[in-house]
Amino acid sequence: MINIKSIYKTISFSCCICFISFSYGEMQTLVVTADKTEQSPQDIPIGLSVLTSEELQQRRIEDLTKLARQTPNFSFQSTGQSGFNPPVMRGLTSYATAFSSSVLMTVDGVPTLVNQGFEHNLIGVDRVEVLRGPQSAIYGKNAEAGVVNIYTRLPDNSPYARLDLEVGQRNKYLTRLDTSSPLIDDTLYASVQGQFYQQDGFINNRYTGDKADDRKNYYGQTSLRWTPTTADDIILRYSHLTYRDGAALWGRVSGPKRAVYSGTPSWNHSQGESVSLDISHQFDSGITLRSITAHNRYQDKLKQDTDFLPIERFYTQRDYLLNTTSQEFRLSGKLDDSQWLAGLYFDKDNHHLSFTRKTPLLKQTVKPDQEGYSMSVFGQWMQPLNQYWTLTLGGRAEKDNIKISPKDASNESQTWHEFSPKAALQYQLNTDTQIYLSYSQGFRTGGFNVFSPQENYPAYLPEKVHAYETGIKGFIDDWHLGYSLAAYYMKINDMQVQQYITPGVVRITNAASANSKGIEGTLNYWINANWIVDSSLGINQTKFNRYRDGKNNYDDNENPYSPNLTWHLGLRYDADHWFGDVSLEGVGKSYLDSANRYKRSAYQLVNLSLGYCVNNQLTVTTYADNLFDKEYNAVGFMNGTVTVYSPPREIGMRVTYEF
Repeated sequence: MINIKSIYKTISFSCCICFISFSYGEMQTLVVTADKTEQSPQDIPIGLSVLTSEELQQRRIEDLTKLARQTPNFSFQSTGQSGFNPPVMRGLTSYATAFSSSVLMTVDGVPTLVNQGFEHNLIGVDRVEVLRGPQSAIYGKNAEAGVVNIYTRLPDNSPYARLDLEVGQRNKYLTRLDTSSPLIDDTLYASVQGQFYQQDGFINNRYTGDKADDRKNYYGQTSLRWTPTTADDIILRYSHLTYRDGAALWGRVSGPKRAVYSGTPSWNHSQGESVSLDISHQFDSGITLRSITAHNRYQDKLKQDTDFLPIERFYTQRDYLLNTTSQEFRLSGKLDDSQWLAGLYFDKDNHHLSFTRKTPLLKQTVKPDQEGYSMSVFGQWMQPLNQYWTLTLGGRAEKDNIKISPKDASNESQTWHEFSPKAALQYQLNTDTQIYLSYSQGFRTGGFNVFSPQENYPAYLPEKVHAYETGIKGFIDDWHLGYSLAAYYMKINDMQVQQYITPGVVRITNAASANSKGIEGTLNYWINANWIVDSSLGINQTKFNRYRDGKNNYDDNENPYSPNLTWHLGLRYDADHWFGDVSLEGVGKSYLDSANRYKRSAYQLVNLSLGYCVNNQLTVTTYADNLFDKEYNAVGFMNGTVTVYSPPREIGMRVTYEF
């Protein structure tokens, strides 16, 4: 099957004076760092979507779920829990107990390697780059299906401040502040971002008379940038996020619509923080040295009723403290017409885990500790062969170690060595059009079944991906049209799947192999100075070649949580002081289990927004998300026991003041 790849999401321009305008020509000069070197998006031989800060603001993309709906073959599992969002890309994802992710997220180069904390509100962001396909050659473990790179705006000599105040249905209140300023011109700068959000739930708890799923969170981020010379750039960053949510968006499969009868208190009090030091120096030779030192800490802390009855009979409770310290050094430069990259990477994990499962007969708590480290060396060389052909070669050699320390058993450790190569051949058809063919390998790290004491915490191997891709992307100047089209085929070996050993005993094994194939594409059209159309399409099929779970044969079944279709169509209008946006978003059906018994049906959403720029500083916007109140519940989550409710329609208004 063919895959059409989304190379970059276009940079929309705005004629309204309240936004920075971009022209079609300026879009072609956009610089990205998808492969950790500066290039134009159309010169990178991978599926790449790019959204700038202006486009994020105009489309009201303020979380990764909305971002994914406008990106081909990118989505998230429906967990209904804030801060816990396993990503799905090109049909690949990970299980809740794996403590790894099929997609890597970086924020200013700082990696998020697990599903916990895989979330961002995109405040203060300069751009987002979504890379699809295996990226382990440059990014290492857990980049087997792709990477989401988030780059925050660098504070500089230009003062900036933006305040957003929003109200909406169900008593929604949102405040966002984004500000930066020079402290010493040309030398020292600072920025501060913050958000407060709260909203009443929509699931009725008929036992207590309250809403079960109220939401509240606080976020803050600050950075201090020092440029002592024109060759040096030093940035210290810190961020913190706190959730004070009610229950997950869960209910009984056979229960009433958006209602529970729960007597068990359910809540999510998770929080995360990150601190990093980013140092770069450019030598006189043109070679750039960069060092990124970081520490991520995430506490996944919640309690959740699972039978939704007045008596406290069934519930689960998590209290995970996940710590990751990472260090990366990289050198990059040019030699004649070639461009090169070389780097070293190290990280260390220290996770303290506590999981409680309550049934009428017992209450069991498992408290293992898990440690690990990774060491790797990586590099890439991009060599023009002539004026038309360019060859890119890269690879990464990595060593991973994981150790588990249970309270009731002996310590165990596992070590794996991986080499992840990549190769790409590009042909410049003309000034604005490129054709490419690539091969790459990716992997997701192995681990231990930390919540299977009955099985003595068995280990499982890394999951490995071999990917082939071809595509074309470019511009047609006369038509003001940007496009991309690609096809991919991926073979997944040692596939990590979840098996039910005995009643109540579940573990991850490498019992399956699979193929993933599809097409992806984008089409972005500037009709005239006032009208812009953007669109994307992703078609994917990920099926098991072989999978036996006891006596069950799942050969040819679809991989869980893997939608077979994603698409987006948007139309934006800007003229004088008025602007508006309408978007249609669709996601195909996806199964929730390996047996393909339970699923979330296909759905389509319509979103609208209309705004008016009062003057150079003040803008008022009204919006309607999920205009027709479409339900797209995941019925049969957790092996058929739970329905994850989809959010209802939301209508609101925002006032933006820039000063």
